[in-house]
Amino acid sequence: MMQDEVIYTKDDVIIEQDSPNQSEFSSDDFLAVLPLKNVILLPKSILPIIVGRPISIKAVNYAIANKKPLFITAQKDSSVENPTFDDLLEDGVRATILQVMRMPSGALKILAEGISRSKIVAQRNDQEFLAAECQDIATTNVEQTVEVEAMWRHLKELYETYAKFSEKAPANLMSMTNSVYDIDAITDTLAVHINLSFEERLAILRTPDLKQRLSMLSTSLQKEIEILQTEQRIRGHIQSQVEKNQREYYLTEQIKAIHKELGNEDQQAELNQLKTKVEKAGLPKEALERANKEIKRLEQMPALSAEAAVSRHYVDWLISLPWTNQSNDDISITQAQEILQSSHSGLEKPKERIIEFLAAKKFSKNLRRSPIICLVGPPGVGKTSLGKSVAESMGREFVRISLGGVRDEAEIRGHRRTYIGSLPGKILQAMRKAKTVNPVILLDEIDKMSRDMHGDPSAALLEVLDPEQNRTFVDHFLEVEYDLSNVMFLTTANGMDTIPYPLYDRMEIISLSGYTEKEKLDIARKFLIPKALKEHDLKTKQFRISDTELLQIVEQYTKEAGVRQLERVLTKLMRKSIQELLKDSSKKIVIITPERIKKWLGYPKYKKTSLDTNKNRIGLATGLAWTEYGGDMLEIETTTLPGKGNVTLTGQLGEVMQESAHAAISYIRSRCSELGLSGSFHANKDIHVHLPEGATPKDGPSAGITMCTALVSALTKNPTKNTTAMTGEITLRGRVLGVGGLKEKLLAAKQHGCKTVLVPKENTDDIAEIPAHVKEGLSVHFVETMDEVLKLTLEKNPFTKKKKKARKKTAVKKAKS
Repeated sequence: MMQDEVIYTKDDVIIEQDSPNQSEFSSDDFLAVLPLKNVILLPKSILPIIVGRPISIKAVNYAIANKKPLFITAQKDSSVENPTFDDLLEDGVRATILQVMRMPSGALKILAEGISRSKIVAQRNDQEFLAAECQDIATTNVEQTVEVEAMWRHLKELYETYAKFSEKAPANLMSMTNSVYDIDAITDTLAVHINLSFEERLAILRTPDLKQRLSMLSTSLQKEIEILQTEQRIRGHIQSQVEKNQREYYLTEQIKAIHKELGNEDQQAELNQLKTKVEKAGLPKEALERANKEIKRLEQMPALSAEAAVSRHYVDWLISLPWTNQSNDDISITQAQEILQSSHSGLEKPKERIIEFLAAKKFSKNLRRSPIICLVGPPGVGKTSLGKSVAESMGREFVRISLGGVRDEAEIRGHRRTYIGSLPGKILQAMRKAKTVNPVILLDEIDKMSRDMHGDPSAALLEVLDPEQNRTFVDHFLEVEYDLSNVMFLTTANGMDTIPYPLYDRMEIISLSGYTEKEKLDIARKFLIPKALKEHDLKTKQFRISDTELLQIVEQYTKEAGVRQLERVLTKLMRKSIQELLKDSSKKIVIITPERIKKWLGYPKYKKTSLDTNKNRIGLATGLAWTEYGGDMLEIETTTLPGKGNVTLTGQLGEVMQESAHAAISYIRSRCSELGLSGSFHANKDIHVHLPEGATPKDGPSAGITMCTALVSALTKNPTKNTTAMTGEITLRGRVLGVGGLKEKLLAAKQHGCKTVLVPKENTDDIAEIPAHVKEGLSVHFVETMDEVLKLTLEKNPFTKKKKKARKKTAVKKAKS
């Protein structure tokens, strides 16, 4: 069972914040009781507390929910895990909760501020937690008399002396003591920051009389000062003894060095080897001067000194970096295309961009700048492995740098040599590993970098990824310019939103969408199955699976944009097949059948959303959504009830999706007369919009026109067409704006039996780029306004009735005239 524990920080007390619950407290009301172990909370002090016991969590939750203070007291015996009122001290503090943080373990971390002394006057046994009626205890002798002023000045002098000796005393607390107006409050505050025992703090808590409290605190401070002075004398004696021993050790080592003449010869031989390596390294002028300077310093240093080790380490890095060694791009365009096609299925745009660069490189011998390509796509689509294939197709060395979780600028630019154990950054480490000046460096997960007090690594990458600047890149460790202009940098990211704009602006973005089912089958046949067979030492004839069973696995046992989960499922089937072969030695082949799939993999994990295609629906519209696993269907349900115009949105919708719903309602209100609705329909009806699968968070603007269609259907009692799906963002004026993820959305529409798909007119070019087999069997309509959407999705034209009424009125007017 978890226990309540307390964490102190140096500045916990110096927090200026109003106590919102202080004025709302009534002495005849009951408070939730929070028991602590070996800790006393004093008034006017702030304390972080980790609440782990169930009874204590319930007490805190009650106080938060009802905006009430807590009664915080201490246990008589800290070993008791489930205390009752008999185990608690009667004296405590009425406290308010300033901050609450829920921890992954289920515990709560709260920040509590003591308001006033209090005591339990009556117990309450009708709650699931400890509760009691409490009475505040007022401070006595608070008048600013001569005696109180004298005692306070004496206490302040003692605390100033105490602060000089104690490192734990907050520096800004002295400013409070110099300009104090509330001696009662500052006395309790000083008690928090003095090293007092549990009993001493309890005595302070039980002393409402200000004079007695000042006297007790002065006595405790005087005792602590004497202890700190004694500790300082002891430390001074030990420090002088250590310095003496260090001087003796240093002199002894010097004497040893003088007598080791052979050691001097060994050091000179090592320096001669370093000089030879520097001459052969082909260093530029600036780096060569730095290397020779460091070697001259080494000749004048003792071999075993710390500075000699630092200088030797620096020279080793200078000569180990590639300065002139360059790999030849000798692979033809045709060979490069074959390598890319054989290693990856699909991904036509990235392949095309690489071939473009190779062609330009072959044509122009003076072309030095390499493109900075950023591959953006969901996990598992082959971004990282594509980088290795690019290096292979170009005949260059390949180095991968993982940037996930990097939050220190020194990881990119290196540490300065003033630090012990300093190293160059990841960029120069990659160059040392590649051993050529023109490798392919993959910066993986560039969107997963963060920042902290040590700097922003994304800002350090600005120079690295700028072809105009990286020819003079300077690492903090190297302190000389290094040319990165020949390096081809590839970066990967799962999304563009988290990439800083200055970094985003330096890269050419290539989006990788998820694979279609046909592409997944192709990848499984060409790559995944042969790779897994080789790893498990299985022959092709021992493991057989048809395209029908592969498609069943893709549809029912995987739900992803990439193929990682598909690979795991296939390897599991192979392991099961090996078990079958080992059990029966006469069996030479295992054929994967639907029965074996169900037996070995269990029931299907991902079933397609069952759409109601047998009858038309009122208040129900079908939308298309993009997820990390690919496209999906989104049925939006809407109902209207007699009410007062309230709008309820359920299904764990994000802020953007909620805004889309309100925009749809505003559009309907602006078109109520054309839709045959009364102008006050929104005043006497409650509207409820729900998106099923409420446990899954949903957000984005692309469900706007679907929500609007469902709302119009419910309000006009006009059913929607059962095989029509749609996607698009709606505006207040009823315009339909473009969206993304159309390839995945069209695939989802086909898989769920939809015949007609409505997409924004702005996405016409995006639809044209989608392969023909994806659009096959779908009737794609491009819409520009919400009026067009309603005409195409509702069974009856919602604007027909209004037009008939208008024509009838016109005919009547003409007859009268």
